[in-house]
Amino acid sequence: MSGFTLDLPNTEEIKKEVVAELAPSVEEKTQISNTVKEKADQIMSVNLDSLAERKEFIHVIETFGADTIRQSQAKNNILQQRMKDLSKAGGESGDVAKGLEELSIKMKDLDPSVLDFTKTGALGKIFNPIRRYFERYKTADEEIATIVKSLEKGRSILKNDNTTLEIEQANMRDLTKQLNQKIELGAQLDQYLANAVENARISGDSNERIQFVEEEILFPLRQRLMDFQQLLTVNQQGIIAMEVIRKNNLELIRAVDRAQNVTISALRVAVTVAGALYHQKIVLEKIEMLNESTSNMIAATSRMLKEQGVAIQQEATEATISPDTLKQAFADTLSALDNISTYKSKALPQMEKTIQDFRAIADAGERELSKMEKGGHFS
Repeated sequence: MSGFTLDLPNTEEIKKEVVAELAPSVEEKTQISNTVKEKADQIMSVNLDSLAERKEFIHVIETFGADTIRQSQAKNNILQQRMKDLSKAGGESGDVAKGLEELSIKMKDLDPSVLDFTKTGALGKIFNPIRRYFERYKTADEEIATIVKSLEKGRSILKNDNTTLEIEQANMRDLTKQLNQKIELGAQLDQYLANAVENARISGDSNERIQFVEEEILFPLRQRLMDFQQLLTVNQQGIIAMEVIRKNNLELIRAVDRAQNVTISALRVAVTVAGALYHQKIVLEKIEMLNESTSNMIAATSRMLKEQGVAIQQEATEATISPDTLKQAFADTLSALDNISTYKSKALPQMEKTIQDFRAIADAGERELSKMEKGGHFS
């Protein structure tokens, strides 16, 4: 678990890991050294008069690692062709990347936190913002379902790609390890033979032997080492490329899982909460209106009680007719009674005189009537 990390794949680090992992171990290097010493001594001891022996050494050098080279070349040719088809869903323009980008756009478009559900004015009255939002969400939800289905298909492709990449990596690693061993053996053999040739010169050995080793052994050996190095680099790049693709595919697979398990759920929760909060706001506004109306009524009632209550209390505590008025009224009434009494007192003699006058007039008339009756005026 020492290699566990949450960092994104780094090409340089992966390359170092590949090189270190595939390099020959100390035991292998020791074994190679022993083999090289034995083979180098045999080469330096070649029987120059034996054409067959010389051809045998030359053939061994020329065919050194040929099987590994052929396998690596064949594997690289196949891999180069297959890499065009591998991880199509994981590329920048792949199905999964496109699906995740489309999903991100839809999510931003449906983010309820950036929308004004309480928009007022002419448009706010004509169009219900929450209804329009849910209509848009309903349409987008169908599109999101299509995107998620596409992502699921892409995830399956990525998993299959990774399985293929792991198999190819294992083969490439095995071939690369063989190449490293061949390079180590060839490099040690080259160094050993170069030293042996130098010692042969110093010791005065035959020029024919030195020429044979340099031209027929060292020269093709170094050409072979160059081929090994080039092929090793190609193989390493192939392993690194497959590892980067494989790790990126894993990230995309996790992204698809998060999109299904977290992102879509978060969107639906956000939409549900937004709708609930909008309706709660409407209820709260109605409650506020009711409370405001109630407060206004209470304030008006209190004001009326304040204004009219004092008047009522005043009227309740004061007499209906003020005492002064009653006193004056009683005084006027008594005065009127006194006046009436005085008037009656003064009128009685006058009335008596008037009655006497009328009686006198009546008596005079009666007398005239008697005279007229006696004079025969009424016969």
